Amino acid sequence: MASKKSPGRPRADAARDLRSELLQIRRELLDEGGSGALSLREVARRSGCTHQAPYHYFADRETLLATLVGEGFEQLAQELRAANDLAEGGTVRATLVASGQAYVGFALAQPGVFRIMFRPDVCNPLRFGQVLEAGARARAELDRLNRIVHGASATEATATLLWAHVHGLACLLLDGPLGVQLPVGRQRQGHLREVAELFADRVSGQTIGTAP
Repeated sequence: MASKKSPGRPRADAARDLRSELLQIRRELLDEGGSGALSLREVARRSGCTHQAPYHYFADRETLLATLVGEGFEQLAQELRAANDLAEGGTVRATLVASGQAYVGFALAQPGVFRIMFRPDVCNPLRFGQVLEAGARARAELDRLNRIVHGASATEATATLLWAHVHGLACLLLDGPLGVQLPVGRQRQGHLREVAELFADRVSGQTIGTAP
């Protein structure tokens, strides 16, 4: 008599990286319909595995979302770090442009994940240490940029000014009127570049000095 397949196993090749597949499918579903549109059952259906398979890797829907949010903050931190590193051999203006493009570019490339990264009602970071840690690393790069731009004059308010600029632009391009006006990706990228350079001109022209 053939043995029954254990719960949580995929219908097809058991050697495949099902966890990564489930995360990728969830990213796609977030892009298509937002956080509340589809369930773990739908994730399983699209992956071609049993509806119990996702629970082998993720305790619940929020845990899966937390994994994506943590990975999102980690990637954002890395991209902001690369932009900030330009300050070592470049200018404040170049660093500002690169940082703005990194932040908004991340949002445009991963809209579904970006939309839930700052929503504790969807994914409560207090439940997930990896989200808190990755978010802190991203925030550290914002604070680093603040010091690069404003030097000894850097404050929480100047950090908020920098953050509000890139986050607001990202939201306007994704879900606001700018997204309607600029529906094509290359249009959005072109507008992002123009705004990033204009903002950098205005801010770098008013800075007092840079931090070591």
